[in-house]
Amino acid sequence: MERLGAVILCGGRSRRMGRPKEWMPIGEETFLQRMVRLVSTRTPLVVVAAAKGQELPALPAEVERVFDLEPDRGPLQGFAVGMQALASRSTWAFACATDCPLLRPEWIDRLLACTSDKMDLILPHVEGHDQPLAALYRPEVAAEAAAELLATGQTPLRLIRNQLRTHTVEAEILADVDPDFLTVRNINTQSDYEILIELLSDPEMNPIRKSRD
Repeated sequence: MERLGAVILCGGRSRRMGRPKEWMPIGEETFLQRMVRLVSTRTPLVVVAAAKGQELPALPAEVERVFDLEPDRGPLQGFAVGMQALASRSTWAFACATDCPLLRPEWIDRLLACTSDKMDLILPHVEGHDQPLAALYRPEVAAEAAAELLATGQTPLRLIRNQLRTHTVEAEILADVDPDFLTVRNINTQSDYEILIELLSDPEMNPIRKSRD
């Protein structure tokens, strides 16, 4: 029987934001707490990948924390250790970042519907771009591919698709579960954050409330 896990990356330096994104408030939660809650609606196997020595908000005891082996190697380093942590425990793993707090859990369901024994990566292609941090991976294969890239000094996460059997999911396949593609909306700057808070102040537009219903 196939089993789903999830890896949430939160080890970035948040240079454009100017403060740690994992601690930023959204309603009564932080970004990271919200991401954990949302992915936990689909799987109890949640791994948070952080930088070595990074302080994290309070998380449920069952959430596993793993840490980068080397500093300043970008999201691929956290991705590698997160996927390795799930390699023997899940068939597929959803990878995401802590700065996408408008994730729609139904997005994960739709990607799972696209899985195949012949694929290692179910990769959304939205708004003209691949979305490797809103995608499904076979953890063991993905961990090995990430380690190989890191060993050769290649750190962009987008390169991993070249190492894996990839099925691309076009935007129209996901549009009914996330019409505005909020799942891949990164909150990178203070301006982005202010727009987010304004959006959430409207009960009709509030994805937090809808996700809890």
